Amino acid sequence: MDSKLQQARNYEEIYGDRIPKAERPLFHVVPRIGWMNDPNGFSVYKGEYHLFYQYYPYNTSWGPMHWGHVKTKDLIRWEWLPAAIAPDAEYDNAGCFSGSAVEMPDGRQLLMYTGVKENQREDGFIESRQMQCIAFGDGVDYEKYENNPVLTAADLPEGGSAVDFRDPKIWRDDKENCFYVVVANRTEDGSGAILLYRSEDAVNWKMVSVLDRSRNEYGRMWECPDFFMMGDCAVLITSPQEMLSRGRAFHNGFGNIYLTGTYDPQTYRFVRKAAHAIDYGLDFYAPQTLESPDGRRIMIAWMQSWESSHDHTYIGKWFGMMTLPRELSIKKGRLIQQPVRELEQYRANGVFYTDVDVQERIQLPEVQGRCVDMTVTVRPSGGRLYERFIIKVAKDTRFYTSITYSPGESILTFDRSNSGLRRDIVSSRDVVTRFRDGKIKLRIIIDLYSVEVFVNGGEQALSSTIYTEPEAEGISFEAEGMAIVDVEKYDIVL
Repeated sequence: MDSKLQQARNYEEIYGDRIPKAERPLFHVVPRIGWMNDPNGFSVYKGEYHLFYQYYPYNTSWGPMHWGHVKTKDLIRWEWLPAAIAPDAEYDNAGCFSGSAVEMPDGRQLLMYTGVKENQREDGFIESRQMQCIAFGDGVDYEKYENNPVLTAADLPEGGSAVDFRDPKIWRDDKENCFYVVVANRTEDGSGAILLYRSEDAVNWKMVSVLDRSRNEYGRMWECPDFFMMGDCAVLITSPQEMLSRGRAFHNGFGNIYLTGTYDPQTYRFVRKAAHAIDYGLDFYAPQTLESPDGRRIMIAWMQSWESSHDHTYIGKWFGMMTLPRELSIKKGRLIQQPVRELEQYRANGVFYTDVDVQERIQLPEVQGRCVDMTVTVRPSGGRLYERFIIKVAKDTRFYTSITYSPGESILTFDRSNSGLRRDIVSSRDVVTRFRDGKIKLRIIIDLYSVEVFVNGGEQALSSTIYTEPEAEGISFEAEGMAIVDVEKYDIVL
């Protein structure tokens, strides 16, 4: 085993287990030690779910990228495995960047990742190149392919950039007995495109189409693509850089987007029909999906934003976490997202309230906690629309995070401004909901340092980190005007 990988494994073994469990989320994936960003290799291998991730074990800031590794049988209880790969080859000397995984017909697991190579020229300029590489393994130990890289600048279309050529998402087509991969690339106009390649053996690849491109319409470089079918609907997911907001539909900076349309497997042609944000919260990037053994399409993402990734005030020796895995479906051309059903088997201590009149601020007995699955249904009282309804979570006498619904404008606002932030970062985000009759249903998942909100059965989602000390467990409800509320609350116990 290369010394860099062994060094990383030794480091996480020595220092990772020293972090108290109470300082980590209960059921969200976090790194064993150090830094985490994009999910990689989210896949099923030998009947278990595997997740890899961008990883720098030695610091809570971004560094030369390794791949961390966890696995699970139920998407809730995760087990750390040793680091999978490290930047130890000439073609990945600047990092092993994002990628994916697939089970091979011979029983091996293949990892496909972006190797970043940097060379300093005589004039001092650092020249960077990105290329796609593979490694084979048994679910714990992996060996890089002796003839890496398998995709280089020579495999790009005319005008494609060898500097921005990354994030392969591979899958196996059982009907065709072949492999496909989508890879992100920057084109001659400076914005992103998604390239589709085909292979018989996952080693020798041929480009078959450009699935879609930004043309500077939805951000610039498109990162971390994923492509799959849901019935007759083709879905292309990507994470644009340098997005510009469009009202409340998108926000500036590093964004997330899904494109729906049709796909012809004979011509490899994707025709876009619509574009929407995946998540409207403050912290959601680089989502990746898999197909579960029972046929569900399940998605996970990095629950962090690059703009706020310098704020480490709420943790010690680890930074970064993943969202709760979500089941996806399509309804009227839109993605529906729901927490994976496996979470429900860990519910305990159920508390139920129906038809509660709320006018001023109230707290309901036993409705509190920081590892909570809570559904709140709000509707007008006496047929008269209330002005605003406010839920405050992770609350004590000083701090709280608020979720506010304004039915007149049909706007839901998530705000962590009072959650204990020590830096001036973006703290509030709005989403326009579908209905204006004052009725709204919110499923709120809290896990120590995060809040995920699923609106009206998963029609919209908002994912955000919070920065409040774990002792702040209060939850309150407040209406400007009068509202009627049903509350169903469970503790999550592992």
